[in-house]
Amino acid sequence: MRLLVADHPLIDHKLTVLRDKNTVSPTFRLLVDELVTLLAYEATRHVRVVPRDIETPVTAMTGVFLSEPMPIVIPILRAGLGMLDGMTRLMPTAEVGFLGLQRDEETFEAVTYANRLPDDLSNRQVFLLDPMLATGGSLIAAIEYVLERGASDVTCVCIIAAPEGVEAVKEAMKDRADVNVVVAAVDQKLNEKKYIVPGLGDAGDRLYGIVD
Repeated sequence: MRLLVADHPLIDHKLTVLRDKNTVSPTFRLLVDELVTLLAYEATRHVRVVPRDIETPVTAMTGVFLSEPMPIVIPILRAGLGMLDGMTRLMPTAEVGFLGLQRDEETFEAVTYANRLPDDLSNRQVFLLDPMLATGGSLIAAIEYVLERGASDVTCVCIIAAPEGVEAVKEAMKDRADVNVVVAAVDQKLNEKKYIVPGLGDAGDRLYGIVD
């Protein structure tokens, strides 16, 4: 597993506003969208392309197009859904799948409750979207899910991560597949409730409001 922490002053600025408890949901959603677009540049650095001959208004040339099969972008519901537009803005031709994972608040383990993915992900570049890499349980479960379907090239895009979660993913993956994790920041730690510190709170609640 390879970890990339995106280093850019605009990312740091937007992340600071995102963390502020006084930032309201509409602004929070907009900032998440903007942050993911910035992170997507790094996350797609090694997206597969093939040469393509075209005609410009001036001359003939060889450029590149995304290769087949197209990449697939998979937000982990529900919070990952707020990252989808920012990612597909850069790759509008990518396919989109959905994976619903929920953390059991007693065991802190991820439970799958929804799946809208192709049965076969062989030779597909997979991009998993989840705002928070806390314990790593949800992300590991999502990676396992796509690996079972034949994926071997997985990039995870998260806004913030805890060191414990990064280590958990690294330990779970080892050299089993080509796994990359792209984040805006690695924070200090997890607290006793397994929330990231300083973090930004519950990303799903701040995106969409609290659902009882």
